[in-house]
Formats: sequence, structure tokens, C-alpha cells
Amino acid sequence: MTAKIIDGAACGREIRAQVAAETAELAAGGTVPGLAVVLVGSDPASEVYVRSKTRACHEAGMHDRLVHLPDAVSQDELFGVIDGLNADPAIHGILVQLPLPPHINPKAVLERVHPAKDVDGFHPLNVGRAFVGDPRGFVPATPAGIMELLRHERIETHGRHVVIVGRSLIVSKPLASLLMAPGPNATVTLTHRHTVDLALHTRMADILVVAVGKPGLITADMVKPGAAVFDVGTTRVPDEHHAKGYVIKGDVDFDAVAEVAGHITPVPGGVGPMTIAMLLRNTIEAAMRAHHAKTRGERRRAGV
Repeated sequence: MTAKIIDGAACGREIRAQVAAETAELAAGGTVPGLAVVLVGSDPASEVYVRSKTRACHEAGMHDRLVHLPDAVSQDELFGVIDGLNADPAIHGILVQLPLPPHINPKAVLERVHPAKDVDGFHPLNVGRAFVGDPRGFVPATPAGIMELLRHERIETHGRHVVIVGRSLIVSKPLASLLMAPGPNATVTLTHRHTVDLALHTRMADILVVAVGKPGLITADMVKPGAAVFDVGTTRVPDEHHAKGYVIKGDVDFDAVAEVAGHITPVPGGVGPMTIAMLLRNTIEAAMRAHHAKTRGERRRAGV
């Protein structure tokens, strides 16, 4: 058996084209969606991610703003920057790039972002709304992207057993909530690297999602024949034969698992492009909400 490779890049392009059309329509009505990215320090991987996000904004016709702060910035100074963005009507989405320097509390920073502009979906209010299925909550981009790939590939979730390897609030836990909700109706098992006999669980999965950050963790003997495998891992592995001096590896032994699985996402080119696409979708949603609120306010003031 050779798995069908899930092309996240192609699916992401479709979504970004839709977002661009919606952005043009909204801009014609007087609101240009705006995304602000706050980057602290000079982490090379973070700088690459930020450049890809700002480039995607440009391509979609959105207004983007990069706020690049030095490593030594204080937490209070960072709070001041976020407060300014919260109050800026031209900014509809705010993304604080992680990781942050050790002297800054990331939990406090993420809570400082206004929930209405938290397009990353990390604010506790949005986390809670997503958990209970409240549509007002923003869902983190990576799990939202996996759900979109499942729909795009017409992979059945109803009654299926999904095993997620990982327990993060960014990917694994919100994805479990989405999959168990009415509609997808999946049965979900959450595991992690320290689960006893991990392979026992992964071999039962109709759909296997791996989000750990340990290259090659999942081998072919750990996968049920015909399963759909989603690899969220992205780790830089040194490679002197590559021009960049490294290659990006996922958590799945791709070549071997592709001979067993029914569907599989590559790394790169699988889940990653969907993350940026869904971030843009969250941003356009935030802009639409702000536009409608502004329109209602203008009508009330005009007595309409």
C-alpha cells in the first residue's frame, strides 16, 4: 500500500485565494483587514515564520504591521505595545510570536491580547469558547487547518478512532475538542511521549495525529494499515549535505509509514501551509466582526 500524499500547500492556496477575495470585498466597504505580528528578539526560526506570515498578508491584500522588539524589552514595555495594538482600529488581529525571552511570562502576554483580536486562539476566553463549541471563539490555526484537510480529503471522522500524540494547548487539546464535537463525532484518545506502550494506542488509530517535535518518533510498525496520518512536527535536523546546513523533519518516519498508511501529510508541505492559511481566515473573520460592529454603531447614531 502506498499512501495518498495530502497536499497542504495546494489546499492552503485555495483558502488564501478565498481570503483574498473576501479581503477585497471588505476593503471596498471601507475596512482593510489588518494583522500585527509582535516579534521579540532575533530567534532565526521565529524570523522565518514571521516573514512567511507577513508575505501571506501582502498576497491576500491585508494590511500588516511587524513590531520587532529587542530581547531586553521588559514585560511592561511589551504590555504597552500590545495595549496600543488592542486600541488601534486598523488592527484586527494580533499575533505574538513564540517563544519569548525567559524573563517574559508568555501566559501573561497572551492574556494581554484582546480576545476579539486573538487570531491565534490562545487567550483563555477563546480556548474556553472553542472547547464548548461557541462560534465566537477563535480556534488555533493548526488544529483548524487539520480539520480543513480532513474535509478537503473527505476523510471520514464519524465514529472513527482518532489518536493524538501530544498534549499541547496549541494543537492537541483544541483538536480533540473539535473532533469530538457534533458533526465530526470522532472518538479521541490523547497520548504523549511518556504514554506506556504508545504503539499499542497508535496502532488502533483510524486517524493518527502526531504533534510532539521528536523526529521519526512514529515508525511503520506503529501505524494501522490504511490509517490517515497527520504529521505536525517540524524540527531542524543538521545536514551538512544541504545548502542550508539543515533539513526539516517531522515526527513520522515518512518513507516507511507512507507504505502502510492510506493518507499522509509530508513535512514540509503538509500541515504547515494550512496553519498560515487558517491564521488569515481568523484575521478576516475578526475584521468582518469589527466592520459589522462599526456599521451597526453608525446606523444607531444616524437613527436608522
